[in-house]
Amino acid sequence: MSFAVQLLEETGSALRAALENQDWAAIGELDQQCRRAVDEAMADPLPDEELLKVRMQELLELYRELVEVCQAEQRRLAGELMQLNQSKQGAKVYQLFG
Repeated sequence: MSFAVQLLEETGSALRAALENQDWAAIGELDQQCRRAVDEAMADPLPDEELLKVRMQELLELYRELVEVCQAEQRRLAGELMQLNQSKQGAKVYQLFG
């Protein structure tokens, strides 16, 4: 296994662990590492094509999952912000009439 393919595997595994823990700071950092690993794998002069294809497909699936989780988190946070704004507006009305 080439170093680039191994790096893809290790970075993908670390990204999956960060996703499972919802460690958003680590996800941001690992995303950059994944991009560099992909660039390196594509530039590798002697790639193991089948293994590279498998690793790239795994990474693609992981990124699909990551996007879904991020979108769900975004919706959750948007809902919390809406509730916070409604509570804040209710408190202002209460202060005006209270």
